[in-house]
Amino acid sequence: MLTIGVVSDTHGLLRPEAAARLAGVAHIVHAGDIGRPEVIAELERIAPVTAIRGNVDTGAWATAWPETRTVTLGGRRLHLLHDLNALALDPAAEGIDAVISGHSHKPRVETVGGVLYLNPGSAGPRRFRLPVTLATLEIAGDGLRATLHHLLVDPA
Repeated sequence: MLTIGVVSDTHGLLRPEAAARLAGVAHIVHAGDIGRPEVIAELERIAPVTAIRGNVDTGAWATAWPETRTVTLGGRRLHLLHDLNALALDPAAEGIDAVISGHSHKPRVETVGGVLYLNPGSAGPRRFRLPVTLATLEIAGDGLRATLHHLLVDPA
């Protein structure tokens, strides 16, 4: 089994809770809105990183990352894009196993037509009352399993 850390919308902040949750993963994917290049450098100290840029990644530094990317990890094809509304391909027809996106800051794990759609939510600064989350994706011979992880616990 291969465990991948999935983050998005860090907006320049890699929380210590996020780094701790990602410890031990084999690979990390970042679905955009990195915020500053140091976030990627910090993630690379944990595991190899595949990243794309999002709509806030506009500086010259951000040109190092594409807007979309399809990568194969653990024998599974993962398509990364920041805003799911910009999806310009048919994942099932392209042999994509999972579509990983961000942008909305709203965590989502849903399988549609045999394709896993995963939005890890936002691991950076809290936006409105949305949760601060990331995900792990386990790739095994029998398929994919995504788990959302809440990084902050709101007081009751």
